[in-house]
This record gives sequence, structure tokens and C-alpha cells, in this order.
Amino acid sequence: QVPLVESGGGLVQAGGSLRLSCAASGSILGINAVGWYRQAPGKQRELVSVITPSATTNYADSVKGRFTISRDIAKTAVYLQMNSLRPQDTAVYYCTAGYGTVYNYSPRYWGQGTQVTVSS
Repeated sequence: QVPLVESGGGLVQAGGSLRLSCAASGSILGINAVGWYRQAPGKQRELVSVITPSATTNYADSVKGRFTISRDIAKTAVYLQMNSLRPQDTAVYYCTAGYGTVYNYSPRYWGQGTQVTVSS
């Protein structure tokens, strides 16, 4: 089991920003695509964003223009910058590492999740 560790969640007011981080040991984040999922209570899990090893990115329509996924230069961490947050962004956010393209991504490894709560 590859440990992926998320951090950066918390409580923020609507319109605010948070940056989620995902770290892993070894080169797992450098050689795999990385995707952020979220799941709100009573809702289906949603793929929010994906970044490939070549830095191609994709976003769910619900976050396009507000969220940005990126890697650090050493490829040991992946970030999700979330701006203009809305109450409907409230969810547990999961970092994953997996396979495929930004349009056909399959997660293999999961982090434990970090809670993001946006108050109105």
C-alpha cells in the first residue's frame, strides 16, 4: 500500500481559498497520474482534477477556473489550489495516484482524505 498523505483542509468562509497538499514517499507522484477526488455527505464521489507526469491537467466543470492542480519541481508533492470557494465545495478531498490520461483516469492508491468545509 502506497501511503499518500493529504494536508491543508480546514474551515473557510465562502470566497476564501485553501491549498491542499499531497505527499508520498519515493517517486510515486512523479511516475503516476495524480487525481483529486471529493465526496460530500450523501453525494457520489467526484473526480475534481487530474495531472499527468507530463503535467497535462483536467478539471471538473464545477471547479474549472477556480481550482488549480500542480506539482512541485521534485515531483514529490501535488497541490490543489482552491480559490473562490463555495459552500457546495464542502467535502472530504482525497488524493490518489493511478493510471491513464486526464480523460480516462483510474486511481490505484488513495490517501486518507482531508475535510474541507466552506461556510456561507
